[in-house]
Amino acid sequence: MTERILITGAGGFVGGHLVRALTARGGDIRIVAGRHGAAPGSPGMQGPADSDPFGGCETLDLDITDAAQVRAAIRSVRPSAVVHLAAVAALHEARLDPERTFRINLSGTLNLAAAVMQEAPDARFLFVSTSEIYGGTFKTRSDALDETALLDPTNPYAASKAAADLLIGQMARDGLRSVRLRPFNHTGPGQSTAFVVPAFAAQVARIEAGLQAPVLQVGNLDALRDFLDVRDVVDAYVRAIFVPDLAGGQILNIASGVPRRIGDALDGLRTLARREIRIEPDPARMRPNDTPLAIGDAARARAVLGWAPGIPWETTLADTLAFWRETVTRALAR
Repeated sequence: MTERILITGAGGFVGGHLVRALTARGGDIRIVAGRHGAAPGSPGMQGPADSDPFGGCETLDLDITDAAQVRAAIRSVRPSAVVHLAAVAALHEARLDPERTFRINLSGTLNLAAAVMQEAPDARFLFVSTSEIYGGTFKTRSDALDETALLDPTNPYAASKAAADLLIGQMARDGLRSVRLRPFNHTGPGQSTAFVVPAFAAQVARIEAGLQAPVLQVGNLDALRDFLDVRDVVDAYVRAIFVPDLAGGQILNIASGVPRRIGDALDGLRTLARREIRIEPDPARMRPNDTPLAIGDAARARAVLGWAPGIPWETTLADTLAFWRETVTRALAR
């Protein structure tokens, strides 16, 4: 039997990695990559500007804010599984336009989930939420949060995802075969500079190429985050698609449980750099309300999916820097 997997946001950072992982898995799988707006090489895309972010698989124009288009797409594909990645994900972008953020992250999710219930009721619906929905709870607790932790979003992105997360939970009670995945910070090759590790790596690559003075201006380096390699996160998603007899309504944190200091990530990249790099604090980059510690408990994902992160942190840093070195080299060659 052919597995028909529809991926929204397939042209983004995580989507590109997911398409590659599913393609590498082989077997009788039909991958349909939903795309909207973004072009190869735009922020968050998987590869350099001249690469194919969809891995050569079947593509489908899909604007999740258009309910009629979404329903027609689900009717056409008849997916056995939907992985919903499409979202406004960068915090800065979400703050600039909260209305658009909620339209995409909440209303778009409703359109997709409703269409699945109507047109493909047997499909497994994977909603990719975020650890950001725990928000303020991180500030009141020092332990690793599990899935029962209070949702307390502190920015428009987190609020829109929390609302969508709760929506999917309610729809599961009405029959949606959903799995809510709450990944903690993940990074790796292909992520845009809207996020901290690639922002550092891109600057290191530019400094090595002589395009930037050997100085990095930084904000708070003492915050601790639960970082994961995107390829480990995608492995969890693939398992959630295929693990048999996965009960609808599941909520799964995807986390390492290991707190890593942001400054240590920077030090790791500086160690890999081919030039000496000086660090300068930039008051404008400091966030007075920054969360000092955010870590997760993924015991449930280990039990349900048989999943655990496996890629060493040093490999994540090296591969991210290699990606940005290649990106800078390609840009200079044009």
